[in-house]
Amino acid sequence: MSTRTFRVTVRGVFDGLGAELLARASEHDVLHAAFTPEGHLSYDLAARPAFTFRFLDSGEAEEDILEATERAEAAAEAWLTERGYGYKNLRSKAEDLSQAPLGKRQRRAAAHGA
Repeated sequence: MSTRTFRVTVRGVFDGLGAELLARASEHDVLHAAFTPEGHLSYDLAARPAFTFRFLDSGEAEEDILEATERAEAAAEAWLTERGYGYKNLRSKAEDLSQAPLGKRQRRAAAHGA
């Protein structure tokens, strides 16, 4: 069985903005957002008090995406709690990249046997 790669996005809203969040905003700019195993936090407090964590995980079977989503949510909650950041309205979305539709370049490469 091959390894499947999962992208998990955990979104939420900060509940009470602290000065530290504002001071560290450049470290969490949405323009530098990436899916990483440890999770990457991004937010734009000038636009709204919402945040997004992006996680990269893997599994052997299609149903492993559920455990990956649970791990991502738990990691996001732990990160926020450890730093004393209040949050609410957490919701998650996961994508199995092996099931994602091919992009235009990928379809072209597959058609030409590359």
